[in-house]
Amino acid sequence: MPAVFVHGVPDTHHVWDDVLDHLTRTDVIALALPGFASPVPKGFTATKDEYADWIIARLEEIGSPVDLVGHDWGCVLTSRVASLRPDLVRTWAGGDASISGTDEWHSIAKIWQTPEVGEQWMAEFGASQLSELLQANGVPARRAEENAGRLDAVMKDSILRLYRSAVDVWSEWEPALADITSPSLVFWGTDDQFEPVERADAVAKSVRATSLVKLDSGHWTPLQQPREVAAALTRHWESVQA
Repeated sequence: MPAVFVHGVPDTHHVWDDVLDHLTRTDVIALALPGFASPVPKGFTATKDEYADWIIARLEEIGSPVDLVGHDWGCVLTSRVASLRPDLVRTWAGGDASISGTDEWHSIAKIWQTPEVGEQWMAEFGASQLSELLQANGVPARRAEENAGRLDAVMKDSILRLYRSAVDVWSEWEPALADITSPSLVFWGTDDQFEPVERADAVAKSVRATSLVKLDSGHWTPLQQPREVAAALTRHWESVQA
């Protein structure tokens, strides 16, 4: 019964490295989503539904219910997985991503969702700009530079495809959140510049969360408060075992 972690955008599975270092359990798997420093399967077009199905396939390979954790887009995708396949999920935890209670994308998302405009933005956006963006949002310089160094053309294309498939994600996916049966934890940065902390309460309500943890952080809670995220997850898992 491992813990399975899913990263967001524009991140890779390494966004979880510091959190995993603070966990005492070793049965952990950090999935690398296709296109994010990971090969893209033939025929995979990087839509939100394909990513959700891809995660489901990985969990089916594990063969027992897991403790599923997601941040940013990982939160969106894992909540979808938990709603579609509750049999695969023992517990769920997610944060810093709206999955209910809103239909307003942040400004950069709107750019990415606009044909030609998004391509032009990506063409002008490189590792140095991403590092600056991360650091401006509170990510430590070393982690920001490491994260930004993994940005490539494949990731940029995957991001554009994912966001354009998800313009109406709330109306399409929010109703099924009622089908989540696993005990749920929501964690959120109080200074999240992309997903305001006020949205955390709506997310917690939609998944009937047993715990809501607000951290002194910006958007990238796994990079900014890894010890606190690990502690919240540990308490969450232990409360289910009790």
